[in-house]
Amino acid sequence: MNPRTRQFYGALGVGRRAVLALALGLGALSALPAPASAQGEKVTVAVLPLSSSAPIFIAHKRGYFSQEGLNAELRSFSAAQQVPVAVTSGDADFGITGLTAGFYNLAAKGTVKIVAAQSREEPGYQLSAYLATKAAYDAGFTTPAQFKGKRVATTTAGSTFHYMFGLLAEKYGFSTKDIQMVPLQDVPKMVAAFKGGQVEGMIAPVTVARQLEAEGSARILGWVGDVTPWQLGALFTSPETIRTRRATVEKFVRAYQRGAADYNNAFNVKDTTGQPGKGPGYDELLAIIAEATKQKPELVAVSLPFIDPQGRLLVDDVVRQTKFWQAEGQVDKALDPLSTVDLSFVNGHLLTQK
Repeated sequence: MNPRTRQFYGALGVGRRAVLALALGLGALSALPAPASAQGEKVTVAVLPLSSSAPIFIAHKRGYFSQEGLNAELRSFSAAQQVPVAVTSGDADFGITGLTAGFYNLAAKGTVKIVAAQSREEPGYQLSAYLATKAAYDAGFTTPAQFKGKRVATTTAGSTFHYMFGLLAEKYGFSTKDIQMVPLQDVPKMVAAFKGGQVEGMIAPVTVARQLEAEGSARILGWVGDVTPWQLGALFTSPETIRTRRATVEKFVRAYQRGAADYNNAFNVKDTTGQPGKGPGYDELLAIIAEATKQKPELVAVSLPFIDPQGRLLVDDVVRQTKFWQAEGQVDKALDPLSTVDLSFVNGHLLTQK
């Protein structure tokens, strides 16, 4: 363990033994068909049809799971909370999705544990935008720092949107209680309230933000990745699966990492001008993601998140998320943040760059 990591855990008040133990390894449903040649040990994977799950889609299509002796069946769900519930219930062996208060509540019950990273909000990647209505913008609401006192649309309490507002509030010296969050269950209802003037702002996915901006009903104030980078999603399984099928988890993570490396090589590149470029396999992988997400390739191309090529987590942000939800009264205060992750399947996990 490097000195910076040791210092970080020491600041959290986590004992050396606990850190070492952790590092050593202490709704509509549809199934995506496996490749015709797939055979081997059956594993099921709960996913959302989003580009953030791209390493799974790539590993599946390119046969990386079958090369590890796994017959992977992908099951697509419609909401983030359904994914860890599927792992908890035994309907799926692995899950990959955005991290919410609901996930950490299941982690508190000992039913799910993170083993690798999914996507994250990263500087230079336009994944989620801060928006103001045109009327609010014209009235002076022009920067992310001005969300204090505003009425904003969100999905539900405990959502990724909720956490992003929490990070924003912390950065600019206020609290989530200073923002009037209006829970509307899903993004289409958020958009309707936004366009109808029932709220002054919101955080929205890039495709939604660009569309609202093009219509003239919104102004983009900035990007979450530039203002408050964070670990948006993760790959996880159950502690029981880790205990009884450790070799299977190791194989699955290796295949996943190959998919993440392919994604990184194709999409996480810059051209000579510093703009997003096209790496090896760009068109093929874009088509794989488009097929899995049922979106047009050109729409996928403008909404590709940053995904670490090795599946490394921003560990301190997972801890921060746990503590945030506990402070918000959304998660049991008895939950040890370090108990939500098993860092032994991926080498070199990270800390948020300050």
